[in-house]
Amino acid sequence: MLIRFLLLLTLFAACNHSQSPLSATEARPNIILFIADDMAWDDCGAYGHPHIKTPNLDQLASQGMRFDNAYLTCSSCSPSRSSIITGRYPHATNGAHQLHNDLPADQITFVELLKEAGYHTALAGKLHPRKTTADRFNKIYGTGAKETGGCGEWVNALQECPADQPFFLWLASTDPHRGYQPDTVPEPHSNSHVIVPPYLPDVPEVREDLALYYDEISRLDRYVGEVLKQLETTKQAENTLVVFISDNGRPFPRCKTTIYNSGVKTPFIVRWPGVVKPGSMCNQLVSTVDLAPSFCAAAKVAPSDTFQGVSMLPLLNNPEKPVRDYIFAEHNWHDFDDHQRSCHSLHFNYIRTTYTDLPGTPPADAVKGASFQAMLKLKEQGKLNENQMYSFDVPRPKEELYDIINDPHELHNLAEDPLYSSQLEKLSTRLDNWIEETGDFTPESRRPNEFDRVTGNRLPKIKN
Repeated sequence: MLIRFLLLLTLFAACNHSQSPLSATEARPNIILFIADDMAWDDCGAYGHPHIKTPNLDQLASQGMRFDNAYLTCSSCSPSRSSIITGRYPHATNGAHQLHNDLPADQITFVELLKEAGYHTALAGKLHPRKTTADRFNKIYGTGAKETGGCGEWVNALQECPADQPFFLWLASTDPHRGYQPDTVPEPHSNSHVIVPPYLPDVPEVREDLALYYDEISRLDRYVGEVLKQLETTKQAENTLVVFISDNGRPFPRCKTTIYNSGVKTPFIVRWPGVVKPGSMCNQLVSTVDLAPSFCAAAKVAPSDTFQGVSMLPLLNNPEKPVRDYIFAEHNWHDFDDHQRSCHSLHFNYIRTTYTDLPGTPPADAVKGASFQAMLKLKEQGKLNENQMYSFDVPRPKEELYDIINDPHELHNLAEDPLYSSQLEKLSTRLDNWIEETGDFTPESRRPNEFDRVTGNRLPKIKN
């Protein structure tokens, strides 16, 4: 009888221990998602830029895995973030596919799944999409003082995480979003530090504009470093999965709001001690729609059947084995009306444009920016080359095909080249399948522009 009692007591103690908060925390990693605001994929040292000062991002990549073919589903702030948090493509979020549209309350996000599974969840910085996103988190922090670039509450959010729970932190900067101010960082970048892509004119106004953009990336890098330092101080780094991404491309012409690589390709760095090999690289395709199922898998939480992405966790152990063959991206209304879709493979980017009658005007804040205004003057003087006319040319081609290996800036459209007809048909068919599989749609009517395409000034509202 005594032996039986002791066995029951041992079993009871074992069950109790397995359910304790401490063991749950040890079994499941903390998760931090850093999101830059309007940062191009290759605008940091970790991705080979020789001049932008990003020591903390560079160190993060040296301690983790750098993904060289990571993509967003949309190069537009709130639709991109709605896609990330729901694990669904923007058009499939039931209304959050256009800029500033709120995420519908009926959309399931990975954040509440983690919260229901015992994670403390918090957002610090930019809250975008708005309204029905906030209640998914245990706690919402602000952006902090203006000079912190939206990162002022990041460390505070980390310090206030409960000690007896694993945590998920969504840390969202407002850098390097426009508008720009001089002296953002103690050692500003100069015009000589700037690398001007060929679709922008190499003139002083553009160089000065890009240098200020570089400065905000460096400021963002500083705050990433402060969070990483805090993890080390509290001895949480070893059990924390860290991911760094951007929400869309740089806020310059032919970048943000496009579905070229300059718009939808993203920096994507993952550090997870004991899982990810330090200094490793992955060339396989991944999408930010894959983050929701991946975070659930890491936290040992069942993913929602609403997720449209796939878990990329297998790549962390075996970066050579693909988890997907194609990437899909979309562009919808963002200040100005548009409707585009793309299908990426490792070698090609296929783009389909519905509203070919519209020019590729950049976002309104970029229209007001020094680079676009300089381009307007150069256009009037006939000094822009054909690669710099994307923002002005109409009609745009219905179909575009680019060899992104040999033509990384996507300047040579191969859609009408017979040598690439089979590749064009292959990607076009795959895009058609995705449109059908995900319930994609073309709006029944055009949405009016909210800003002037030349000045960037807000237009008066049309009264019904």
